[in-house]
Formats: sequence, structure tokens, C-alpha cells
Amino acid sequence: MTRGRADRVKSYFDAYLTGRRDVIEAALADDFTFTSPYDDAIDRAAYFERCWPGHGLFKSIEVERACEDGDAVLVVCRCEMKNGKSFRNMEFHRFEGDRLKSVEVFFGASYRDGKFVAQRPPG
Repeated sequence: MTRGRADRVKSYFDAYLTGRRDVIEAALADDFTFTSPYDDAIDRAAYFERCWPGHGLFKSIEVERACEDGDAVLVVCRCEMKNGKSFRNMEFHRFEGDRLKSVEVFFGASYRDGKFVAQRPPG
């Protein structure tokens, strides 16, 4: 099985970190959706409005595991913020041809300077 889609997902994280919106815009399908505990299948426009401004808050995104299965890539990544907070996400990236059709994000525990930080639900 080729690692092509997993490598593309890794490159999308790099583009997010470096503010390369043009790379992400070219990668997303016209009917792209993004789902997380905070977002319910928002479209491309809402993704760029709500999620893109946060790219400058990240220090790093390290892909710990990336597993390809057909048109999908399941990713476990460790994210470190510039403020010292870190957490792990699991993400399900689904492709349609060469374009990213959807992303579903599942959050893990949060830490600050190596210590667990309890999270509260939004709202």
C-alpha cells in the first residue's frame, strides 16, 4: 500500500503551521467538511473563517501514526502550542480522488508544561 495520502496529510499539517493557506485551499474538495467537538460538518468557508486563524498559535504538530486505508488516512498527532499547552488528536481524513473531502477531529487530553490540564466543554 502506498504512503502517498499519509504523506499528503503530513504536508497539510506543515502548510497549516507555516500559514500556507494556498496549499490547503488547493487540497480541499469544493464540498469539503470539517468536524470536531466544536464544529459539526462545517464547509470550506466556515473552516477558513473559524479554524485557519488558529494556525499561528501552534509551535508544532508531530504525526505519531498515520494509517492509510483506501481513500482514508487515520492520524494520531501530538500538537504543541506556543503557550506551552500540548495535546493529542486523532483525525480521520477522507479523500475523493486527489482532494481532501472531509476531516473529523477527536481531541485527547491537554497538558501544560508536562502537567495534565482539565478541560471544560465549550459553552
